[in-house]
Amino acid sequence: MADVPRPLSEADFIDFDPVQAALGQLLFYDKILSGNRNISCATCHHPTFGTGDGLSLGIGEGGAGLGPKRTTGMEEDRIRKRIPRNASALWNLGARDIHTMFHDGRLMTSDRYGNGFDSPAEEWLPIGFNSILAAQAVFPLVAQFEMSGNPSENEIAGAVHDRIDAAWPIIAKRVRAIPAYGEKFVAAFGTIDTPDQVTIVEIANALAAFIGTEWQSFDSPFDAYLRGDKTAMTPTQTAGKDLFYGKASCAQCHSGPLLSDQDFHALALPQFGPGRTRPFDPIPRDVGRMGKSDELPDAYRFRTPMLRNVALTAPYGHNGAYPTLEGIVRHHLDEHPNWTRDLVDLPQAEWLAASDFAAQNDRLEAARHMRARDTSPIQLSDIEIAELVEFLISLTGASAKQSLQGIPTRVPSGLTVD
Repeated sequence: MADVPRPLSEADFIDFDPVQAALGQLLFYDKILSGNRNISCATCHHPTFGTGDGLSLGIGEGGAGLGPKRTTGMEEDRIRKRIPRNASALWNLGARDIHTMFHDGRLMTSDRYGNGFDSPAEEWLPIGFNSILAAQAVFPLVAQFEMSGNPSENEIAGAVHDRIDAAWPIIAKRVRAIPAYGEKFVAAFGTIDTPDQVTIVEIANALAAFIGTEWQSFDSPFDAYLRGDKTAMTPTQTAGKDLFYGKASCAQCHSGPLLSDQDFHALALPQFGPGRTRPFDPIPRDVGRMGKSDELPDAYRFRTPMLRNVALTAPYGHNGAYPTLEGIVRHHLDEHPNWTRDLVDLPQAEWLAASDFAAQNDRLEAARHMRARDTSPIQLSDIEIAELVEFLISLTGASAKQSLQGIPTRVPSGLTVD
């Protein structure tokens, strides 16, 4: 049986500046950061839905509404593509030990480009981010189907197609030109004296300060158990814990205090949606880590998610293939999982129907995908599976639904708040 981890504590998290965090709260909910001023970070990472959106694959630029009720838009404003992967939860992303982000790890701490990170921006990523969380924050802003929009629609999207870093100064200028934001940045950052000095780095650092403090979570029954309270978990949850760290082998990947090895594994989750398809891929598909590394052994492998508050963050998997904890647990254990397409929450978009299940419908791609699976079948009874699920529920923090700063009633841009 694997050892249980040491407990998490405040010392495991970056000590972000609270004034910057307060500024980051406004930016997180402000649609001013999007190309067409119609979507914010919170649209896809909303506290109402466990800091996700409740969908298998998100609806970004062009959509309307929030969470599972979000629609794919109308006529010329309709979405052109689904977001390729499930919206990741934001819990504990301010932990000091985090070194890898995104489902495929395309952002990692590294000295490769001289700016502290190996990222899609390579040597064009600015210097000065306060954390990998801050570096991560700048990429959705310049992603066409997430927040920037289409090249003909606004100057930000157009600049991205020249070079990824060309759009960030435009976003920064748009934000600092709002007097209330300019004043708040000067007050929050001792490194700048006037609003015209605000760059994408300060914006990202404020966002990271907010996300990294707003969604810290280490007060679950399991955390209390780790700190010595052996009565904090129910007998069923304790039995599930023993399975997690023993017979079920969950802790081989969901290891350490963060319950993730931050490594990449292939689970053969059913393929659907556009994936992060490369220009030379024969069909819409998602090869996972290989899309970043170009190494064949990385094919179809995805980063191990952290598990605090996992009961709040359905659906599950890098593409949201399973709507329930029991479903994703059984997938890990079963050689031939009982999955059907009706389990997927994909808001209706007839114009995308031909590509939604193209990878599954391709015999050769399906065979390649299944061969990459890293997990082996494990026989557990229905009772044991229920115990595992109860253990996962015990990872829900007592304060998980009581955020520190909450949702602002208004933001300096004057745009609507989701």
